[in-house]
Amino acid sequence: MEDLTRPLVRDSEANLHAKLAPSGSGSGLQQACKKLRDLTTVDHAVLVAFVASIGNLLQGWDNASIAGAMFYIKDEFKLDSMPMIEGCIMAMALFGATIITTLSGMLSDKFGRWAMLLTSAVLSFVSAVLVIFWSQHVYMLLFARLIQGFSIGLAVTLVPLYIVETAPPDMRGKLSTFPQLSGSVGMFLSYCMVFWMSMLPKVSWRIMLGIQLIPSLIYSILTIFYLPETPSWLVSQGRVDEAKMVLQKLRRKEDVSGEMASLLEGTQVGDTPSIEEYLISTNESMLREKVIGNDEIIKLYGLPEDLHCVAYPLKRTNTEESAIGHSVSRGASFYDPVVNIIGSMHGLPEVAHGIFNELEQQGPIEGDEENQEETKEHELEHNRDDTYDSEHDYLIQPKPTNINDFVVCRKSGHIGGGWQLAWKMSSGYHLDGQMEGGMERVYLHEGGVPSSENLLDAPIDGNFIQATALVNKSVFHKSGHNIGIHSPNKDYRSTKWKDLLEPGVKRALVVGVGIQVLQQFAGINGILYYTPQILEQAGVGVLLSKFGINSSSVSILMSALTTLLMLPFICIAMWLMDRSGRRRILLVTIPILVVSLIVLVTVNIVNLSAELHALLSTMSVGIYFCIFVMGFGPIPNIFCSEIFPNKVRAICLAICSLIFWICDIIVTYTLPVLLRYIGLAGVFGVYAIVCVLAFVFVCLKVPETKNIPIEVIAEFYALGGSGTQIIQERQKENSEKLLV
Repeated sequence: MEDLTRPLVRDSEANLHAKLAPSGSGSGLQQACKKLRDLTTVDHAVLVAFVASIGNLLQGWDNASIAGAMFYIKDEFKLDSMPMIEGCIMAMALFGATIITTLSGMLSDKFGRWAMLLTSAVLSFVSAVLVIFWSQHVYMLLFARLIQGFSIGLAVTLVPLYIVETAPPDMRGKLSTFPQLSGSVGMFLSYCMVFWMSMLPKVSWRIMLGIQLIPSLIYSILTIFYLPETPSWLVSQGRVDEAKMVLQKLRRKEDVSGEMASLLEGTQVGDTPSIEEYLISTNESMLREKVIGNDEIIKLYGLPEDLHCVAYPLKRTNTEESAIGHSVSRGASFYDPVVNIIGSMHGLPEVAHGIFNELEQQGPIEGDEENQEETKEHELEHNRDDTYDSEHDYLIQPKPTNINDFVVCRKSGHIGGGWQLAWKMSSGYHLDGQMEGGMERVYLHEGGVPSSENLLDAPIDGNFIQATALVNKSVFHKSGHNIGIHSPNKDYRSTKWKDLLEPGVKRALVVGVGIQVLQQFAGINGILYYTPQILEQAGVGVLLSKFGINSSSVSILMSALTTLLMLPFICIAMWLMDRSGRRRILLVTIPILVVSLIVLVTVNIVNLSAELHALLSTMSVGIYFCIFVMGFGPIPNIFCSEIFPNKVRAICLAICSLIFWICDIIVTYTLPVLLRYIGLAGVFGVYAIVCVLAFVFVCLKVPETKNIPIEVIAEFYALGGSGTQIIQERQKENSEKLLV
């Protein structure tokens, strides 16, 4: 409990500049230091994501190296007469990944994300050593492949989770695309290595597979000495001081109070939130003059040095009552409620600064003089230093001058994407200074959802800001003059399976599992499996054989070139991920996948000339690969890493990854059966139908998550259908009013 109640205070801007600049330095040097700090913030976030994604590079490396090495493993162990053993060698890593994925969520919750990434790197190294020195028998090779599968399963599940929990919200999509890029780079480098080795007079498949120990060793060293543990996991273990220090290093700034408070709020699976609209001002008397319902004015508060803000509820609706009252009359809807809710929020004006910046620019509030502000700042800093050294430190402190006046986070409460975190007292709390009272967290975003109520006689000007709020029960509570944390038994340290039954978690799991299933059945493995045959029909093998390259080397080279072709499209996806958004990319790229598959079906059922058949087949395969890695390849893993609350994120992501591997196995082992009964054209037709279903699923169920803090996304899923009903009611009322 003591760890969770230390203050998350920050140095003043002057102190921060004093630390960065030597004595006697001017404002020019201070500005240079600030620019350098901003640059290193981006660089550090990118480097951490890059190092973590090396785990996916090892996965891609292994996929390519085993594909090339199998030509020579079959010859040495004479597997032509033992197809079951040959299939086991190829599939053993897949089975290992499936097994470890089942446990990865619980292991990462218990031991941490960092420890599991290091375990993945070490297992990959051990597998390579076993292949090089102890794989004289096929069964030892199978054991080494199983160990490699454990490494792959941990990396595929936990690397996206690690990146999401360390990346800034406005870069989360871009950095979460790194695993896809790293995996493709690993495949390309491995194919190049395997192709070069296949041209040697004597080929050693053990070196082909075992050379992976070099990148594995590099990954292990970088993980030990460079990667930190994620702040989310540290907070979930009650190690708040460590989490704050890690977050400060990741962001390259002292002020991380807003993100830290948001992480603390994410340690519990919340109740159903409400969606409200506020008119916010720093001047209470001015607000009371503007609105009629003076008794409804509430006070928002946060950390000590910020402005005192008051809010007037423009619209307050109990979401549970709304859901009960309209569940019958509204009828069934195929649209996921969260799609409508987040879609409405994304329609709000997006700003790159906190919602109270306009208020900052107005200067001193209520006639304060400049010298008074300076005196107040020095007194506040003195109080802050004294508070930090006190035995009874608390995360949130009331304003020293008046226990009843709380202050709202301005810079401290900014948690990304234009979202702001503040708190208010629960209704019915009596401010006698002694009673223990509940608190509610308030996620604010500048703007408002469409509403029919116009409670103001004059338009909102620069002295007021309208904000939409997601309000839910807070993990904090007030005891006397101090703010503490609920969960005295430290239940936040362990994930309970009953948490998976929370409505918001169940909604997110349905969408996460659904998008993983559709991704696998969209045909990526089938297309990959038949790439050599399709390219052979194009006559490439015959052409290159004139240069003395054998058929095995040609197959490896073509796979390498196909992988190389993907890389620029992955980079395009990285550039678009936080600009256009995940949902829009899927809605644009999936129809292109459908068209490419339809072309493949057509060329296999229509009699065409050999040249036209080869050209259309090759172009369709290339387009399918490039478009898939732009959207349907990386986005499902990114999406599943974003939508779950912190307390159950690892287990839920492990469930989604387990479904991914199970579907991968199903697709791999049913493909020969489908080919026998419906042929190649039929298989491609099935893939096209699945892609159409995926497009419909994305339209109806997958919301846009760009630039939204992951804690807020969890609130949206907890809000669910009732929140959508509120928005639809307001839109309907607004339309009716316009018609009148």
